[in-house]
Amino acid sequence: MKIGVLALQGAVSEHIDMLKRAGAEAFPVRKKEEIEKIDGLIVPGGESTTMGRLIKAFELEETIRKRFSEGMPIYGTCAGMILLSSEIEGFDQFKFGFIHLTIVRNAFGRQVDSKEIDLTVKGFDTPFHAIFIRAPVGKNPGANVKVLSEVPEGIVFARENNVLVSAFHPELGTDLRVHQYFLDMVRKFLTNKEVL
Repeated sequence: MKIGVLALQGAVSEHIDMLKRAGAEAFPVRKKEEIEKIDGLIVPGGESTTMGRLIKAFELEETIRKRFSEGMPIYGTCAGMILLSSEIEGFDQFKFGFIHLTIVRNAFGRQVDSKEIDLTVKGFDTPFHAIFIRAPVGKNPGANVKVLSEVPEGIVFARENNVLVSAFHPELGTDLRVHQYFLDMVRKFLTNKEVL
């Protein structure tokens, strides 16, 4: 499995390390040709407005949309979650609209309000220790959105078909289960060659 991590901003090397530990081939991608050759894409954290502008500047939008329509799994963390969503409350900014969620940016407050929480996650036997940094949350999930974890503030881990999003940063911890969950999505995509 060849997984690309969108290398415009954010914790790129940390995602690559986790993916390699989970048994995948992983590398940074920032060109259309590179995105054409991968089996799955991670859109990491960063600053979502800046990342949206860079996606436009690097002319990556059309290629990412094409690969999404082909069923390629895409996983967005934090800013990546914002960029993949269908609605961003109070902000008119670039978004792909791949998952039907309304996003509340900085739902926990500013960077000094970052926190770590043990989350109950559907399908995980034990809690997942999640790191939140200026994190968003989701609300108003569409009919096909599977909510995998939520906190009182809102949805923090969700999936719709071939798109996975988390408000937290699994790449900053040591638990591989979220990355393994994503790789399972990629494995099914490669086996079935159809939209999940």
